[in-house]
Amino acid sequence: MGRGRGRGGRGGARRPDVPIAVVRGRDFYDGPMDSLTVILRTVGCYRAREGRACTMCGYIRDCATTPPTSSELVRQMERALSKAPSGAFVLKLYTSGSFFDPTEVPEEARRTILRMCAHERVERLVVETRCELATKNVLEEAASIMPRLEIAIGLESASDAVRGECIGKGTTFSDYEAAVMRASALGIPTKTYLLLKPPFLSEGEAMQDVLSSIEKVAPLSRRISVNLCNVQRGTLVERLWRRGEYRPPWLASAVEILLEAKRAHGNHVIMCDPVGAGSARGPHNCGRCDRAVANAIRSFSETQDVSYLEEVREECECYGIWRRVLALDHRGYGTPAFL
Repeated sequence: MGRGRGRGGRGGARRPDVPIAVVRGRDFYDGPMDSLTVILRTVGCYRAREGRACTMCGYIRDCATTPPTSSELVRQMERALSKAPSGAFVLKLYTSGSFFDPTEVPEEARRTILRMCAHERVERLVVETRCELATKNVLEEAASIMPRLEIAIGLESASDAVRGECIGKGTTFSDYEAAVMRASALGIPTKTYLLLKPPFLSEGEAMQDVLSSIEKVAPLSRRISVNLCNVQRGTLVERLWRRGEYRPPWLASAVEILLEAKRAHGNHVIMCDPVGAGSARGPHNCGRCDRAVANAIRSFSETQDVSYLEEVREECECYGIWRRVLALDHRGYGTPAFL
């Protein structure tokens, strides 16, 4: 998980009836539209609770230590929906784990929340899940309650080697394919998350991994989100970063990936939310151009207009440094000589 995933604004009180975050924004479906991102406070991803968290994911630190009751989870949702846009909107519902995991969201609470989201103003409900939890029975029931459902899966990489050795995801590409097929058979579309620059890949290798993953995912998923790795507390990535052995991805890399992907797959929605952009822990260029490039990435994601990216591409002198990084980083994998 992790991956920014468009999940800025995390924090808030740890009350079991208060969500971690509720953020209004913009998204792109048939065109630009309002969105509401909700992060429910649950006990978090079961793999993280078992000590098998992904190498970049620190979301478990925001989670509840005691499982909220069904009524508390419903109250969280009520609080979140009170902040919804006045018109039609996309509702993106996250749990720092999987919405379909009954140890996070009990079945009773899940059904109630789905009914709450079936309101006509919710044009699309996006829920995040791990592949193995998106079973046929669960998907059938969810779609029967909320027909305008979309599932979001953190594939991270189409390479089993990268996903297993660099991320520790615990799933295979075949698992992802099977989950997408189960959803597709029920008319449920899938949004796929890919991760730019997990640990142990150079900048160039990371870019190539995302681009090759997009090619493999495109026939299965019309909505692809490129998530830029950021340094979260308590993670393996943070330990590497503190030792000078990891640098978050360049924003320039994201611009090139988005441009190439959109040109190759014009009918797909390709998006990216550069969470933490411009900070030492987040994706960044030189510091001078970070805000402009991050804003261009967000504007592209909301409109699918590549001109936003083209306007900032190669505009800053640091692009020359970035190109040297691509040429040399494979020798140092983000060590200080190549920061």
